[in-house]
Amino acid sequence: MANTLLKISGLKKQYSKSKTVLKGIDLEIKEGEFVVVIGPSGAGKSTFIRCINRMVDPTNGAIEFNGSDIAQLKGKALRATRANIGMIFQHYNLIGRTNVIKNVLHGRLGHNSFFKTLTGSYSEIEKREAYDLLQKVGLGDHMYKKANALSGGQMQRVGICRAMMQAPKLLLADEPIASLDPKSAKVIMDQIHSLITERKIACIMNLHQVQVAKDYATRIIGIKDGQVVYDGSPADLTESMVANIYEGKAEELALKTDNVAVHLGELAYG
Repeated sequence: MANTLLKISGLKKQYSKSKTVLKGIDLEIKEGEFVVVIGPSGAGKSTFIRCINRMVDPTNGAIEFNGSDIAQLKGKALRATRANIGMIFQHYNLIGRTNVIKNVLHGRLGHNSFFKTLTGSYSEIEKREAYDLLQKVGLGDHMYKKANALSGGQMQRVGICRAMMQAPKLLLADEPIASLDPKSAKVIMDQIHSLITERKIACIMNLHQVQVAKDYATRIIGIKDGQVVYDGSPADLTESMVANIYEGKAEELALKTDNVAVHLGELAYG
């Protein structure tokens, strides 16, 4: 049985007296799990995932990862822990005027000294790893192009490679296909799934698209109004449960399903 990698207890985030986004989340994530978090806009998904690596500071609760409570870490200890948590962003977060391979190598920032990163003094092993990752995602011929010359799907693949360069134990992905067309979205989902499976990396991914979550996840978590209302297998997630998660947001769910999930199914099977 897989070991527990991440244990979240009583996680709360309150931005003001009138705005509590997370209302006490308790979860355990096992090594190698591919967990997809679903829920409507404003449910707290992004805040949840960003609390895990302390891009957002939680108000209360514990986030136990790799033997430490991330919620209590500061300075060097926090940076060292973050080095083991990769992140893929919806809007890529690349340095547009820098070439592709340097963007990928920036994934080593948490493992190398600031001076080494500043001067670009990467080892031959690191350069080879960056090259191999770019080859694997079909960007070997684009290594020396500036990142801002790429398409959205290509930029997201660079973002995946950068996250993998960290050699993370946990990968976080915040709506990684939300800005992409259906064909590019399927490529991104396939590549993330392939890399985390091959490297036995746990992944927590936020998605709106329920069918995509069912197609790729080993476990689905539904968040509604800052609370977990579903935690189980994709097979056990019924239409009535989905309707409850998206209660009052049926139009949003239908839009996301029509524009991406259905088309991903067509690309895969038709």
